[in-house]
Amino acid sequence: MNKVKIVDILEEKHSILFKWLEEQPKDNWEKGPEEKWSTSQHVLHLVNSLQLLNKALSYPKFLLKYKFGICNRKPKNYDAVVKNYQQKLIKNKERAKIFNQSLKMPTLKERESLLTKYQIQQKKLQYKTNKISNKNLDTLVIPHPLMGKMTIREIIMWTAYHTEHHTETLKKYY
Repeated sequence: MNKVKIVDILEEKHSILFKWLEEQPKDNWEKGPEEKWSTSQHVLHLVNSLQLLNKALSYPKFLLKYKFGICNRKPKNYDAVVKNYQQKLIKNKERAKIFNQSLKMPTLKERESLLTKYQIQQKKLQYKTNKISNKNLDTLVIPHPLMGKMTIREIIMWTAYHTEHHTETLKKYY
C-alpha cells in the first residue's frame, strides 16, 4: 500500500471512530461491559499506541536501524498484517487480559482533552507517514509488543486496522 493510501485509510478509520464517539451519550464514557474496558479506556489505549509510534518515528533513522536492525524479508501487505494480528490476538488472550487490567480509566472531565490529544496524535502520524521515504518505510523495523518486529509501513498499516478493531468492538458491545 502506498503512502497516500495509508494516510487515507488512517484518516478514514479515525474519522469513523470520532463520528461514533460524538454520537454517544457522554454518560457512557466511563461505562463498559463487565470485565471489559470502558469507552474512555479504549480511547486512552489508542492514544497511548499512537504516542509510542509517533515517538519512535521521531528518532533519527540511523538510531532505529542501529537499535532494531533492518527488515530481511519482503514487507507484508495490509491484509497480511491484519490476518497476522488477528491470529496473535487469539493466541495471546491471557497475555492481553493481563495487559488490559492495568489501564487507568479516564474520567468524563478528561474526555475533551483526551479526544483532542487523540486527534493531534493521529494527524501527527499522517504527517510523519508522508515525510518518511519509501525505502525507510520498507527497511526500518520497530518492535510491536504483540507482533514482534514490523517494518514502519506495516506498523502504520496495523495502526489503521487497530483503530478499526477498537471501533468495531465499541460498536458491538457499547
